Amino acid sequence: MNFEYAQRVKRLPPYLFAEMEKIQNEKKAQGVDLISLSIGDPDLPPPDFVLEALAKEVSDMKNHNYSFSQGEPIFREAVSMWCKNRFGIDVEHSQVAALLGSKEGLANIARAFVNSGDKVLVPDPAYPVYANGSAILCDGTAIPMSMLEDNNFQPDLDTINPDNARLMFLNYPNNPTAATVDKTFLKKAVDFAKDNNIILCYDNAYSEITYDNYRAPSILEIPGADQVAIEFHSLSKTFNMTGDRIAFAVGNKELITGLTKIKSQIDSGPPVYTQKAAATALSAYKNCQQPEFLRKNNQTLQERRDLLVNTLTKIGYPCKAPKATFYVWVNCKGDSMKFAAKLLDAGVAVTPGIGFGKHGEGYVRITFTQPKERIQEACNRITSAF
Repeated sequence: MNFEYAQRVKRLPPYLFAEMEKIQNEKKAQGVDLISLSIGDPDLPPPDFVLEALAKEVSDMKNHNYSFSQGEPIFREAVSMWCKNRFGIDVEHSQVAALLGSKEGLANIARAFVNSGDKVLVPDPAYPVYANGSAILCDGTAIPMSMLEDNNFQPDLDTINPDNARLMFLNYPNNPTAATVDKTFLKKAVDFAKDNNIILCYDNAYSEITYDNYRAPSILEIPGADQVAIEFHSLSKTFNMTGDRIAFAVGNKELITGLTKIKSQIDSGPPVYTQKAAATALSAYKNCQQPEFLRKNNQTLQERRDLLVNTLTKIGYPCKAPKATFYVWVNCKGDSMKFAAKLLDAGVAVTPGIGFGKHGEGYVRITFTQPKERIQEACNRITSAF
């Protein structure tokens, strides 16, 4: 039989990351000691108290029944308290939805509000799910917003045509550029969304991975944001729980309701035991200060960051030490695929910037989610390669 993909699937661009993964697996099969600095998957373990909570909750047979599409009350209550402690914002339980990872929520919010032909404003370069999972797979049209180094990797909202735009995605601290913003920019974004009746989807998955006393804000700290914005958070980065697939969306009640309507037709929420363990994890925040385990983790990441940035600068690829995330965005002074291929031959995997959009060309993203000794070995190999 001949099975033909739907037109929306045919519209998807080639997924570079799948091709890079294939090449890396081939290298490993050849016996190459490959150091992967390409994937944003934390190598540090979840905190002990989270592992203990997971073990406890998974052993409770009551926690193996269906959950609710919007999430367990205990989890949504914990999210509300976390938002109050961390950002000083009041979020009702009805303004919270549990997610099977923030990626799922970022895709499903478009299914709730985007009609065929609607425009979706997406950063370029950016996490591909905004253009692909949200816009294209919902029959919308992805409209790139240029994110250039000259403008600190922020879109110039004054030059963007808002006509027929239904959604706008923003993500700070940013993947892949590691750029950060202040509340002045966020206010401008909120005003832009309000003035043009655009849903503002704010991906804040890296809010807790910060350095040098930087404190990432929430879009919901901006007056009026609750009228137009929905914010996405994840326990993946903060608590090193990428494989547990637990996250949440908070914000405008109507947007949360729309997202939940979609989820009610697709899933029954994350596992109950995962949500309860996640509630325990979020309770580690007693105020706006980082819990001790997170301070230690971020100190470890900062040491790796400095080692990587210093090495790149010494060999002629100067780059700024990021204030947040675990990515270094490097101007490779040429073809990003060729640069990545050269490092791959040296046994180091990085991500070509072109995989994040047109304006990602000329850059590569390098992660520091490996132990310090492996980062050092990667630095030695990078130095030798260039």
